[in-house]
This record gives sequence, C-alpha cells and structure tokens, in this order.
Amino acid sequence: MTTNERDDLLESLAAHRGFLLHTVQGLTDDQARQRTTVSELTLGGLIKHVARTERSWVDFILDGPAAMEMTEDSYAEHADGFVLREDETLADIVAEYEKTAQRTDELVRTLPELGATQPLPVAPWFPPGAQRSARRVFVHIVAETAQHAGHADILREAIDGQKTMG
Repeated sequence: MTTNERDDLLESLAAHRGFLLHTVQGLTDDQARQRTTVSELTLGGLIKHVARTERSWVDFILDGPAAMEMTEDSYAEHADGFVLREDETLADIVAEYEKTAQRTDELVRTLPELGATQPLPVAPWFPPGAQRSARRVFVHIVAETAQHAGHADILREAIDGQKTMG
C-alpha cells in the first residue's frame, strides 16, 4: 500500500495529538493547572496553547498574514494561551483542541494546493519578506505538537508517574 503526503501529514498529526492528549487523561482541573517543574508550564496550559497555535496557523493558511499580526492584544492573548484559568475546565480545553484538530484535518484533505504560500507577518522571529507554504505550516504544526507532547509527558510524569511512551 502507498500513501500520499496528505495521508502522511494526517497520520503524523493524529499520532502526536494522541501523545499530547494521553498526558491529560484522568486528570482533574486542579491537576491540569499544577506546575510540576520550575517552568510556568502546566498540562492544561499546554493543551490550550497547542490548540490556539494550530488554529492561528490554519487561519494564516486561509487568511494570510493578517491572521497572525502581533498587536498588544495578541501578545496578551498569547500569554493567556499558556494558562488554564479558573473559569476554564480541562474538558472544555480538550474539546476545543479536538474541534481545532478536525478543522485542520479537513483543510489538509481539501486544500487545493499544499504548495500555496502566504507572506509571513512582520515579527522579530520571522525573516523579512519570508513566506510559508501550507505544506510547511502543516509540518510546523506536527513539530509544535510533538515538542509540546514531550513537555507534557514530563509534566504528567511529575504528577503521578504516568509516562506517555512507557
């Protein structure tokens, strides 16, 4: 059997999302807010951040650089994106992440051209005049999810010893 690049992207996204979501199975909201290392990161905050980041990159594919412009409000929203607030639940954050994942997966399946590019917004971390293809954005989403799944695995292990990979 052979696969195409869209199948490969979808399989990679599903695998790393599964690792990330596994880290919060069976946790309470308080545990999802718990700092278990010197870092400010929490499991609930990581799920929220990954969902927002994925949503932002998909908006970029569809709407261009305006979807990712950095403003005073977007900086504040970015900082809030790492925090599971008292008025939020882990279940709500996970549901939002799953909804975001469905939207991304549908775009991977249906976008007419994975090579279509958009110019990146002006930001200190992007080279001036750089562009990103939809393909590269999807690969970035896989990498972002995998990186944070690893962070989450460490945080979860510190709570109760559970290991995603072991």
